[in-house]
Amino acid sequence: MASFFKECPHPDDKQRKELSRELRLEPLQVKFWFQNKRTQMKNQHERQENSQLRAENEKLRAENMRYKEALSSASCPNCGGPAALGEMSFDEHHLRIENARLHEEIDRISAIAAKYVGKPMVSFPVLSSPLAAARASPLDIGVGAAAAAAAAAYGVTDIFGGVAAGAAGELLRGAAQSGADKPMIVELAVAAMEELVQMAQLDEPLWNAPGVDGSIETLNEEEYSRMFSRGLGPKQYGLKSEASRDSSVVIMTHANLVEILMDVNQYATMFSSIVSRAATLEVLSTGVAGNYNGALQVMSVEFQVPSPLVPTRESYFVRYCKQNADGTWAVVDVSLDSLRPGSVLKCRRRPSGCLIQEMPNGYSKVTWVEHVEVDDRSVHNIYKLLVNSGLAFGARRWVGTLDRQCERLASVLASNIPTSDIGVITSSEGRKSMLKLAERMVMSFCGGVTASAAHQWTTLSGSGAEDVRVMTRKSVDDPGRPPGIVLNAATSFWLPVPPKRVFDFLRDESSRSEWDILSNGGIVQEMAHIANGRDHGNCVSLLRVNSTNSNQSNMLILQESCTDSSGSYVIYAPVDVVAMNVVLNGGDPDYVALLPSGFAILPDGPARGNMQGEGGVGSGGSLLTVAFQILVDSVPTAKLSLGSVATVNSLIACTVERIKAAVSGESNPQ
Repeated sequence: MASFFKECPHPDDKQRKELSRELRLEPLQVKFWFQNKRTQMKNQHERQENSQLRAENEKLRAENMRYKEALSSASCPNCGGPAALGEMSFDEHHLRIENARLHEEIDRISAIAAKYVGKPMVSFPVLSSPLAAARASPLDIGVGAAAAAAAAAYGVTDIFGGVAAGAAGELLRGAAQSGADKPMIVELAVAAMEELVQMAQLDEPLWNAPGVDGSIETLNEEEYSRMFSRGLGPKQYGLKSEASRDSSVVIMTHANLVEILMDVNQYATMFSSIVSRAATLEVLSTGVAGNYNGALQVMSVEFQVPSPLVPTRESYFVRYCKQNADGTWAVVDVSLDSLRPGSVLKCRRRPSGCLIQEMPNGYSKVTWVEHVEVDDRSVHNIYKLLVNSGLAFGARRWVGTLDRQCERLASVLASNIPTSDIGVITSSEGRKSMLKLAERMVMSFCGGVTASAAHQWTTLSGSGAEDVRVMTRKSVDDPGRPPGIVLNAATSFWLPVPPKRVFDFLRDESSRSEWDILSNGGIVQEMAHIANGRDHGNCVSLLRVNSTNSNQSNMLILQESCTDSSGSYVIYAPVDVVAMNVVLNGGDPDYVALLPSGFAILPDGPARGNMQGEGGVGSGGSLLTVAFQILVDSVPTAKLSLGSVATVNSLIACTVERIKAAVSGESNPQ
């Protein structure tokens, strides 16, 4: 493709299809490769041009300073006084005019740059439409090459240049690509940053204090409308507001936190239980002074709850990072849906994000604000209370997940084997490999259990008290999955039992035979244990099922259990003995085939008896999602049989009944 690019950087559809056939790639992959290559070449050219302009500008400034010093010390040969303007040479007069123009130009760029590096700034009105931006944008400087050079000298070239990043850059089309919209995006981001910082720092009357029952802070809508009248404007018709705030001290430096939030891959991995899909569509600024201060990027993210009964929330927004004058860092998101006319708006992201304050010993205090307008009428009834309370998508879930994941990362980076670790792990490399494999297992589970727009669930009714949803996936040439037809099955239901009790029951290997049909009544023994959090329930385990049938070989199970203030998970997958030995010796875990199954456990509402009477949803019970991934045929081209679906349906229904009986104190069904 590189050779073809030299001759033809803009191949047509026919040429792209021919290349895709020759290289055995998808046509879209070829298309995106050429887009990225053209962007790369353009960026290289712009960097060279900016470097030349910067050098020319420095040369001009140095010459102007020399002339200024010479003129200030020059004297008239007739009277001994300073040279009169009328006696000044034409060249000197021209240089004075040019020098004044350059000073004015640099001052103007400096004022704009100050907005992104924490210096005092002039407040500009936020534009409400792309048309208004085109008419009256204060950032539409239009001052040519000299201004570009001056901007480069102040480290803000990327703000105006707009470097496309990733294959999805073309999705913006006429939005962030146009010169009229970029200034509007920048202005909106700056206003959103101001709003986020105030919402993170102010208390009453903007925020109503949480109740003694443990409910979250609620936003005073009238006070909010009075304080923040600009920005995105009034609430959209048909959408309801959802706002929350929470804070925590986490074991991670502010610099690492900022990097995770601004790197889409790290962000999606860190919050895999909340973020089902994420992409950076365009980078408008990479920041200044070698860090993310001033970084600005357009993103598309899908947010999820671990249940097929709760629709995901898709959001298209700009993310802006800034270091404040007091040393704190802030990362804010704000929706750009106005740039996509005609799209059906179901979720609008008002200024949301976090304020990060550096603490001693590598810790940081994080204050998180989530503020959206959303259409959630499609949420299933048993999840409505959780969603309406703000606990499903709100700040408490983000902070709780972040705190737990920071502890997990600290465990991964530990150079020694803590005394809490037991079993067959004998080296720190084996420990890290096992944790990395478990991380992939958790991400795979979370990505395959929700109502993402990327999934096509089929509902099987009449399978008991709950509807089971199934979907199929074909696994081909994926080293992390066994090849063939994989059937996903999931169901969610309510239990009149506190979440902690359900979590402790499901993660305990001694009670596994009560619900795990596949263990076939065998004795489960923990062979390895890695603690990765303060709560003793946060751990990764390697289990061995010792079958009572001597004709059956023993089975190994990798399991991760994790819990925080927002919910809990117990996720597991059968693993090959030979492959697991490689991992335990520090080998690459990416080639271990996994099909994770497990449980997601959420509270059924804010607090016990807070909104509904005893005995129903909201009375302190649990919302449990059960999900299985099973290889039903090792041939990827095979067709799914009704018998396979019936078998999986029966498996999940039986598991549900066993769990209900066990956690409710009843005898196990036969």
